[in-house]
Formats: sequence, C-alpha cells, structure tokens
Amino acid sequence: MAAAAFSFLLLFLSLLSVSSVLGANFYQDFEITWGSGRGKILNNGDLLTLTLDRGSGSGFQSKNVYLYGKIDMQLKLVPGNSAGTVTTYYLKSQGSTWDEIDFEFLGNLTGDPYTLHTNVYTQGKGDREQQFHLWFDPTANFHTYSILWNPQGIIFSVDGTPIREFKNHESSGVLFPKNQPMRLYSSLWNADDWATRGGLVKTDWSRAPFTASYRNFNADVCVWSAGKSSCSSGARVGGRGWLSENLDITRQQRMKWVQRNYMIYNYCTDAKRFPQGYPPECALNTAA
Repeated sequence: MAAAAFSFLLLFLSLLSVSSVLGANFYQDFEITWGSGRGKILNNGDLLTLTLDRGSGSGFQSKNVYLYGKIDMQLKLVPGNSAGTVTTYYLKSQGSTWDEIDFEFLGNLTGDPYTLHTNVYTQGKGDREQQFHLWFDPTANFHTYSILWNPQGIIFSVDGTPIREFKNHESSGVLFPKNQPMRLYSSLWNADDWATRGGLVKTDWSRAPFTASYRNFNADVCVWSAGKSSCSSGARVGGRGWLSENLDITRQQRMKWVQRNYMIYNYCTDAKRFPQGYPPECALNTAA
C-alpha cells in the first residue's frame, strides 16, 4: 500500500513538473550538428525533433559551454518498437581526459520498458553506470530529465524526483568534474550491436523513421566564455541557490525509494566486475 501511494505521488509530481518548466528557444540555445536534415527545430523554436533512419541518426549541441549548472529538458522518446535505438542527453568536455555526465535511453521491444542508463566520467574514466526502469511510459508524454552539477556533487532527476547522486569526494581521493567546462549534447542513433539485451535484439528498420522530441529547455548555469565563468563575475544566468543545493531528507528518501524499486544495475554492487574491490566512492556513499 505504501509503495502504491508513493508511486501515485511520483506521478502527481511528474505532472506538476511538466506544467511548471519554462522553456527557452531552441534557435537561440542550440544548433543541429549532424544528421543531414534529420534534426529539425519546429514551432518557432519551441520544439526540436531528432530522427533516425537506416541512413543516419541525428544530433544537436548547445551553443554555450557551462562550468556548473542546473539543466532541465523535456523529452518524449521513440515510441513502439525502439529496440536497437539510443537517445542520449549529456554534458561533455573536450579532449582525451574529458569529463561527462550522461543520460542515455536504451530502446526496447514494444511493451518492454526502456532502460535509463546513467554514468559519470572524470578525466576520461567512466565505469560508474547505474541503470533504471521508469515508473511511467516515457514515449506517451513529455517528461523532464534534469542534471544538477555543482561543487557539492551531481544529481540526476526525473520529473523532479532524484534518482542518483554522485557526491564530490575529492577529499578522499575520488576524482570529480570541476575544472573542465562542458557542452550539452543530444543524439538519436543506432546501437543495435549492444543497446537492447546486449545486442541480441536488432533494430527493425521497417519501423523507421524513429523520432525523439524535445521541448522546454531550462537552465540556471555558469556560462564559460573567453576563459571566464559568468558566476565568478557575479553575473549568473538564472538563480543562485542551485550552486549550493543538496538533497534534503525528503528528496533523499524519494531517491532511495526509486533505487529500491526501479534500479536494475549498480556498478557499486557488481562484484564480478570489480574482483579486486569496488571503486572507493562506493564505500563513501552507498548512493554514489
């Protein structure tokens, strides 16, 4: 009964979140970077769509680069048989020792759930995967996927509900992304060699074209430009509270509930993968 009640609360919060996000203009904030016309900005800049067919996928990136931020994007994922497709939404810096904060949505057969894949890279090293199923159909309506990145840590949220926290444990020797500005990227592409059931289920090209939709990008960010941060000058884009935001007790409880009920993989519990011992952040924070 308690689980059902909380599930209803999550759905209610999802609806509130969807109605309250104020979107920016895609013409102003983003550029289509690949796909030969398969990415489109529509409705006077209020909607962006990415399409995948046998010829190519497509992608876009933000015009600005950020060093810390609180970023929301509403996505509606590929409906129906999306097996083999991957929709990505992530922050990434440049170079061979890059930092990266990942949302990836791995498609599946009709009726089977999407896998929401998260990861954090620091100085070119990832291997910090946590995967989830969702408590709703992410193809039926738009839902808000958020990244909070500040000096205290990284929080992944869905419709305002935190699902993962990666805390800054630099004082204990764990690398944390703090020095490399990151751009926001998104793409829709074919990954049927690994995306669905380890590559056993291939993309059904008879269902193409596949389309993912985006709206209501909202960002409170420190913009990095000409070697300087907009936050260091005091001229922030958006509010200031997010720079010191942490999870309060209520949000920690929500996150733990999601992880108990919807997490399907956690690198911090994969003993076969780490026979010599888990990464150090796993012992420092069980929700790392």
